[in-house]
Amino acid sequence: MKAATHLVTGAGSGIGAAVARLLDARGDHLLLVARNEARAAVLAEAFPRAEVLVADLADADGLAAALVDRLPDRLDSVVHSAGVVELGPVAEQDVSTWRHTLEVNLVAPAELTRLALPALRAARGHVVLVNSGAGHVAAPDWASYAASKHGLRALADSLRAEEQEHGVRVISVHPGRTATPMQQKVHAQEGKEYDPSAWTSPEAVATTVLHALDLPRDAALTEVRIRPGG
Repeated sequence: MKAATHLVTGAGSGIGAAVARLLDARGDHLLLVARNEARAAVLAEAFPRAEVLVADLADADGLAAALVDRLPDRLDSVVHSAGVVELGPVAEQDVSTWRHTLEVNLVAPAELTRLALPALRAARGHVVLVNSGAGHVAAPDWASYAASKHGLRALADSLRAEEQEHGVRVISVHPGRTATPMQQKVHAQEGKEYDPSAWTSPEAVATTVLHALDLPRDAALTEVRIRPGG
């Protein structure tokens, strides 16, 4: 049986790295997106069997030129796990913060999905959008991040309806607080002590993603919320 092929963003750390490790361990073929050559070298060392593509998600306008000739004819999934966060009240966040957050968390996933759709349709594959609890509720100081994640949920809902006829399945995964470097940064911005054991592990979220990918064709997960269970 031919190995499945997956494109994963954010594979350098956190949930994306956990997803990539699980897929790699079972022999699937990986295409990993790195924002620059230095990050590409790190990913190539961590995943020697993977193909690493250099494309900066903060420059969605450049994704087509960077990736269109590198994408395969078939993709079993695209897993959007990369993301950025900067906390702060609306009164203090400038336009550059809003633009960067929306570019990486929303515009780039939309553009990358658009580029990958022919290959996803050919394989009747999955689009997995790693979202957040902030994709449902916006707390104080989280406006820019939550706006990007609310938009990502809207992208998933529209895409799911549009691509049903092509057999492409779309799932939004909404983890609560997860023990990742991003969560450590959030705690620092909140002025709180960070204890990774208090939160969901990236591996638990990654296991959920693989479960969604492996469901038989007569079933599909459309949205799943994951919360710390300790």
